[in-house]
Amino acid sequence: MVRVAPPAEPGPAPYPAAAPPAPVRRLTVLYDERCPLCLHLGGWLQRQRQLVPIDLVPAGSAEAVRRFPALDHAATLREITAVGDLGQVYREAAAWIVCLWALAAYRSRAHWLTTPAGRPFVRGTVLAAARYRWTAVPPCAPGGPACATPPGGPRGPR
Repeated sequence: MVRVAPPAEPGPAPYPAAAPPAPVRRLTVLYDERCPLCLHLGGWLQRQRQLVPIDLVPAGSAEAVRRFPALDHAATLREITAVGDLGQVYREAAAWIVCLWALAAYRSRAHWLTTPAGRPFVRGTVLAAARYRWTAVPPCAPGGPACATPPGGPRGPR
């Protein structure tokens, strides 16, 4: 005869239950205002029907620093960054996806882009945009060391 132990007494869970993720009710997209592609896409975002309102703020601007003092603002000049109303930070591919997710016509596409089948498309888009930006915009922040005037002035030896 096999004895079966009685079920254990219910007790507290060993770890607190994880809170469900907070919904994003507003997005702020930090974009490079020197980049023609960024300006074009920002205008395109503003013309779409938005399920989640999107604010556009130039990356590295006084307004961006005022709104998000804890962000690495030099990094926001290198990569697209979106910030949710409760402080959620999305960078690079995740920022592109959350921007599409905020739009009525593209929400289902955004969900698909997070799947294994969609990830290569996101990666390709992010790489193509980065390649374009590299050619269209100097790869430095205003006043950064890579943009410093060489000795002898702008036409001097490097």
